[in-house]
Amino acid sequence: MFLATIQALFALAVSLGLFGVAVYAFRRWGPAAMLRLSPRIDKRMQLVESLTLDAQRRLVLVRLDQAEHLILLGEGRVISRTPAASEASDA
Repeated sequence: MFLATIQALFALAVSLGLFGVAVYAFRRWGPAAMLRLSPRIDKRMQLVESLTLDAQRRLVLVRLDQAEHLILLGEGRVISRTPAASEASDA
């Protein structure tokens, strides 16, 4: 009984130690390695700005293919989407 408890505690310590080493290694080298492995392509969509209106709603300005769109998000769905007037069209 005593030997089984010691063996279980040793196995737990080894498991937690390996997990800690894996977490350290990922935080140290993981994100940079992932960025190097991802291909560099031009993205069509870009988040320009985000504004929190209240606890349920957020106003988001998104650029898609050189056109900006104003999106009102709330309650887990898109409430409204309108093309935003750009400065180039005003001039």
